[in-house]
Amino acid sequence: MNAAHRALLRVTRGRIGYAAGDMPVVELTTIGRRSGEPRTVLLTAPVVEGDRYIVVASRGGDDRHPAWFLNLRAEPAVRVSVQGGPTRPMRAEVVGADERPELWARIAGRHRNYAGYQKRTEREIPLVRLSPV
Repeated sequence: MNAAHRALLRVTRGRIGYAAGDMPVVELTTIGRRSGEPRTVLLTAPVVEGDRYIVVASRGGDDRHPAWFLNLRAEPAVRVSVQGGPTRPMRAEVVGADERPELWARIAGRHRNYAGYQKRTEREIPLVRLSPV
């Protein structure tokens, strides 16, 4: 899916693809937990809190966590570009159990695709806050 998304951005020269509905698209670069190499993915951010972004580790409702999530758990120092803007250093933090229910209700209530992903899997889909450092 990321390859198709990147192709859309390239073909349209960024006119299409930096937003999905009312969600900005962020380009998240993590460090591979095994390779030590940078790994970049495009993700939607269903919640924006000032200069912080919440992303959803849904992997389309798969029973396994996405690789980018496993990478940032191993190394929370990440780089983020928002809607094609400059890349900034950020810190990734998995949203805690005390805060997740309220955030999940906001996300799933507004973006039904995430609610559908949760129905497809038994794992609790993690939410990740990306904050500037």
